[in-house]
Amino acid sequence: MTSAHVAPPVGEHFNFAQHLIERNGARGQKLAYVDDSGSLGYGELAQRVRGLAGGLLARGIRREERVLLLMHDCNDWPVAFLGAMYGGVVPVAVNTLLTADDYAYIVQHCRAQAVLVSAALLPTLQSALAKAQVSGGHEVGHVFVSGAAATPEGTQSFASLHEDHPPRPAPANTAPDDPGFWLYSSGSTGRPKGMLHSQVNPYYTAELYGRPLLGVRESDICFSAAKLFFAYGLGNALSFPLSVGATTILMAERPTPDAIIKRWRGAIAGLKPSIFFGAPTGFAGLLAAAGLPKRDQVKLRLCSSAGEALPADLGERFTAHFGCEIIDGIGSTEMLHIFISNQPGNVRYGTTGWPVPGYEVELRGEDGKAVVDGETGDLYIRGPSAALLYWRSRDKSRETFQGVWTKSGDKYVRNGDGTYTYAGRSDDMLKVSGMFVSPFEVESTLAQHPAVLEAALIGVDDQGLVKSKAFVVLKPGHETNEAELKAFVKERLAPYKYPRAIEFVAELPKTATGKIQRFKLREREAGAK
Repeated sequence: MTSAHVAPPVGEHFNFAQHLIERNGARGQKLAYVDDSGSLGYGELAQRVRGLAGGLLARGIRREERVLLLMHDCNDWPVAFLGAMYGGVVPVAVNTLLTADDYAYIVQHCRAQAVLVSAALLPTLQSALAKAQVSGGHEVGHVFVSGAAATPEGTQSFASLHEDHPPRPAPANTAPDDPGFWLYSSGSTGRPKGMLHSQVNPYYTAELYGRPLLGVRESDICFSAAKLFFAYGLGNALSFPLSVGATTILMAERPTPDAIIKRWRGAIAGLKPSIFFGAPTGFAGLLAAAGLPKRDQVKLRLCSSAGEALPADLGERFTAHFGCEIIDGIGSTEMLHIFISNQPGNVRYGTTGWPVPGYEVELRGEDGKAVVDGETGDLYIRGPSAALLYWRSRDKSRETFQGVWTKSGDKYVRNGDGTYTYAGRSDDMLKVSGMFVSPFEVESTLAQHPAVLEAALIGVDDQGLVKSKAFVVLKPGHETNEAELKAFVKERLAPYKYPRAIEFVAELPKTATGKIQRFKLREREAGAK
């Protein structure tokens, strides 16, 4: 365990939005955000945040009631999120790629009193609200639309929230542990789970990780492929940059390699990002992109990766091309951001690095006792940014939040140098011939083959025994075959780890964060029998 780092203390009363406003009080005209439509300075951001809080409260939305935040990344997003928190109202940030059925469930589950929505998502929302009213009898009182040329019937403009009321002079008198906001899980296993985070939790992620370890600073231009509604993206594009006065580029469209490269080249307001936040799948796609820029065509000084473990080969190839480290780490929605990480200037590709100072980790076996170095164990985390609970899910809350410890659902191995190596999700691990096989280890090895873009490994039933099967996506214009790939893995891993079957596919099922949904591959295999 690394030595503890102590974040500056907060008082008995703490409001995260007010904390950011005070910290940036002298920055006035400095750019806080730039999206595809325009820019937002720090002074105007503070003004709109205070105004939006007043607008929500004036419409009868009370403290600690929930408002659904269903918006593409744009300058209105941080105004909505922080404005609600400033007024003591609880924003519920949700994935913009879900279905109407999903939103109907979430609206009822969190009992949203209002929705802040992007115009492009309004039709899906309207369908969801109709379903929610029929199935659960829940009716949302207000819908505020961002980015519409004209206000659709039955809705109000987002701008009216912060323009029609004077800015509130003071924030809600919230305490550090008061409900601050909710996030929903990505849905990689069943129904999304609503997680309650406190007012102070994003403060801790910025003070323990963003500022001291990642080294985000005022001169940085930040750009995150992970969207703001994810815990990872929320830190990357809001908590971290606003805590130091940096500038953030927001992108509403999908983070395809072409869209990312366009912004790396400075296509938005001439700004070239200095820090890029991505995921392993995205980095692989970028390196395979036809229009990949050269090192001197970008201004990247640092990259961050999370969501899945970063294969060593991928990190090394990226650094060789750009001369820029990828700082790989692991975080979770439950812990809000990263708690084990590599460090700038001290990167061990192939590992997730060391515990972030201020967090403790333990690896435990099936008996609940700590495992020794080199053995696989379940990962538990202790730190100040843990969520309070899962809403309306007492059993799941007890299973995950165990006193001061949070069970992550990941399996890891601690190495002799104190670093940690990812061994897969607890429910993704395979036991072949009585021995654990890490899907990630096999997938990483397959990805080293020149023809392979990415791969996913699952276990399939073969007369009562578990056999491994790999699904492989090839790079455009490349070819290989099953026998060649099996031999490739056998040469590099223990013989029992090679995939017994390989299927070539055009793409892998993923969550919006880019995580491979192995459970969908398992469901597909089960349905085929």
